[in-house]
Amino acid sequence: KPVPQFELPELAGRPPGLKSADLIGEVSLVNVFASWCVACRVEHPLLMALSEQNAVPIHGLNYKDAEQDALTWLRRHGDPYQRIGADQSGRAGIEFGVYGVPETFLVDAGGRIVCKHIGPISERDWQDKLRPAVDALRQGRPAAC
Repeated sequence: KPVPQFELPELAGRPPGLKSADLIGEVSLVNVFASWCVACRVEHPLLMALSEQNAVPIHGLNYKDAEQDALTWLRRHGDPYQRIGADQSGRAGIEFGVYGVPETFLVDAGGRIVCKHIGPISERDWQDKLRPAVDALRQGRPAAC
Protein backbone atom coordinates (compact mmCIF):
# COMPACT_ATOMS: atom_id res chain seq x y z
CA LYS A 1 0.00 0.00 0.00
CA PRO A 2 1.20 3.58 -0.41
CA VAL A 3 2.98 5.23 2.48
CA PRO A 4 0.40 7.35 4.32
CA GLN A 5 0.63 11.12 3.99
CA PHE A 6 2.35 12.56 7.05
CA GLU A 7 4.80 15.23 8.15
CA LEU A 8 6.49 14.77 11.50
CA PRO A 9 8.76 17.25 13.27
CA GLU A 10 12.32 16.50 14.20
CA LEU A 11 13.41 15.58 17.68
CA ALA A 12 14.73 18.82 19.21
CA GLY A 13 18.35 19.32 18.22
CA ARG A 14 18.35 16.22 16.01
CA PRO A 15 17.27 17.29 12.50
CA PRO A 16 15.79 16.46 10.12
CA GLY A 17 12.20 15.35 10.74
CA LEU A 18 10.39 12.84 8.53
CA LYS A 19 7.57 13.20 6.02
CA SER A 20 6.04 10.92 3.43
CA ALA A 21 7.81 12.73 0.57
CA ASP A 22 11.16 11.71 2.10
CA LEU A 23 10.30 8.09 1.36
CA ILE A 24 10.21 8.50 -2.41
CA GLY A 25 13.22 8.03 -4.64
CA GLU A 26 15.07 5.16 -2.98
CA VAL A 27 14.41 1.86 -1.26
CA SER A 28 14.44 2.41 2.50
CA LEU A 29 13.39 1.07 5.88
CA VAL A 30 11.13 2.91 8.31
CA ASN A 31 11.76 1.64 11.82
CA VAL A 32 9.19 2.41 14.51
CA PHE A 33 10.95 2.69 17.88
CA ALA A 34 10.67 4.21 21.35
CA SER A 35 12.94 4.63 24.33
CA TRP A 36 10.47 2.72 26.52
CA CYS A 37 10.49 -0.27 24.12
CA VAL A 38 12.55 -3.15 25.55
CA ALA A 39 12.45 -5.13 22.29
CA CYS A 40 13.85 -2.11 20.42
CA ARG A 41 17.13 -2.63 22.28
CA VAL A 42 17.29 -6.18 20.92
CA GLU A 43 17.28 -5.08 17.28
CA HIS A 44 19.23 -1.85 17.70
CA PRO A 45 22.75 -3.30 17.26
CA LEU A 46 21.66 -4.74 13.91
CA LEU A 47 20.24 -1.37 12.81
CA MET A 48 23.53 0.25 13.80
CA ALA A 49 25.49 -2.33 11.76
CA LEU A 50 23.23 -1.83 8.72
CA SER A 51 23.69 1.91 8.99
CA GLU A 52 27.48 1.62 9.28
CA GLN A 53 27.53 -0.68 6.22
CA ASN A 54 25.26 1.69 4.26
CA ALA A 55 23.16 -1.39 3.53
CA VAL A 56 19.91 0.57 3.20
CA PRO A 57 18.73 4.01 4.34
CA ILE A 58 16.97 3.71 7.69
CA HIS A 59 14.46 6.30 8.86
CA GLY A 60 13.02 6.36 12.36
CA LEU A 61 9.50 6.96 13.51
CA ASN A 62 9.78 7.73 17.23
CA TYR A 63 6.45 6.48 18.54
CA LYS A 64 4.59 8.00 21.52
CA ASP A 65 7.84 8.91 23.25
CA ALA A 66 9.00 11.84 25.33
CA GLU A 67 11.41 13.81 23.19
CA GLN A 68 14.18 14.02 25.80
CA ASP A 69 13.89 10.30 26.54
CA ALA A 70 14.28 9.52 22.84
CA LEU A 71 17.34 11.74 22.52
CA THR A 72 18.94 10.19 25.61
CA TRP A 73 18.24 6.70 24.24
CA LEU A 74 19.87 7.57 20.89
CA ARG A 75 22.95 9.00 22.62
CA ARG A 76 23.26 5.87 24.74
CA HIS A 77 22.64 3.24 22.05
CA GLY A 78 23.66 5.03 18.84
CA ASP A 79 21.72 6.69 16.05
CA PRO A 80 21.34 4.64 12.84
CA TYR A 81 18.65 6.91 11.36
CA GLN A 82 19.00 9.32 8.46
CA ARG A 83 15.80 11.06 9.51
CA ILE A 84 13.60 10.76 12.58
CA GLY A 85 10.02 11.91 12.87
CA ALA A 86 8.63 12.54 16.36
CA ASP A 87 5.20 10.87 16.39
CA GLN A 88 4.22 11.86 19.92
CA SER A 89 0.49 11.47 19.29
CA GLY A 90 0.89 8.14 17.51
CA ARG A 91 -1.22 9.35 14.57
CA ALA A 92 1.38 8.58 11.87
CA GLY A 93 1.92 5.15 13.39
CA ILE A 94 -1.81 4.47 13.24
CA GLU A 95 -1.83 5.50 9.57
CA PHE A 96 1.05 3.07 8.90
CA GLY A 97 -0.87 0.31 10.69
CA VAL A 98 1.45 0.02 13.69
CA TYR A 99 0.25 -2.42 16.34
CA GLY A 100 3.24 -2.06 18.65
CA VAL A 101 6.94 -1.37 18.67
CA PRO A 102 9.24 -2.22 17.17
CA GLU A 103 7.88 -2.57 13.68
CA THR A 104 9.79 -2.00 10.46
CA PHE A 105 8.45 -1.20 7.01
CA LEU A 106 10.30 -1.75 3.74
CA VAL A 107 9.38 1.05 1.34
CA ASP A 108 10.11 0.93 -2.39
CA ALA A 109 11.45 3.89 -4.38
CA GLY A 110 7.90 4.78 -5.42
CA GLY A 111 6.79 5.29 -1.82
CA ARG A 112 4.88 2.03 -1.43
CA ILE A 113 5.09 -0.20 1.64
CA VAL A 114 6.28 -3.55 0.36
CA CYS A 115 6.91 -5.45 3.61
CA LYS A 116 6.01 -5.06 7.25
CA HIS A 117 8.09 -6.75 9.92
CA ILE A 118 6.53 -6.96 13.37
CA GLY A 119 8.86 -7.23 16.34
CA PRO A 120 12.63 -6.91 16.52
CA ILE A 121 14.61 -7.63 13.38
CA SER A 122 17.16 -10.38 13.83
CA GLU A 123 20.21 -11.06 11.67
CA ARG A 124 18.30 -14.00 10.19
CA ASP A 125 15.31 -11.76 9.35
CA TRP A 126 17.68 -9.38 7.58
CA GLN A 127 19.56 -12.10 5.68
CA ASP A 128 16.58 -14.29 4.76
CA LYS A 129 13.77 -11.79 4.26
CA LEU A 130 14.59 -8.08 4.19
CA ARG A 131 17.96 -8.03 2.41
CA PRO A 132 16.74 -10.16 -0.53
CA ALA A 133 13.68 -7.90 -0.79
CA VAL A 134 15.85 -4.76 -0.78
CA ASP A 135 18.09 -6.27 -3.47
CA ALA A 136 15.10 -7.26 -5.61
CA LEU A 137 13.56 -3.80 -5.40
CA ARG A 138 16.86 -2.15 -6.30
CA GLN A 139 17.02 -4.39 -9.37
CA GLY A 140 13.48 -3.45 -10.38
CA ARG A 141 12.05 -6.85 -9.50
CA PRO A 142 9.10 -7.53 -7.20
CA ALA A 143 10.01 -8.26 -3.59
CA ALA A 144 8.74 -11.32 -1.79
CA CYS A 145 8.46 -10.84 1.96
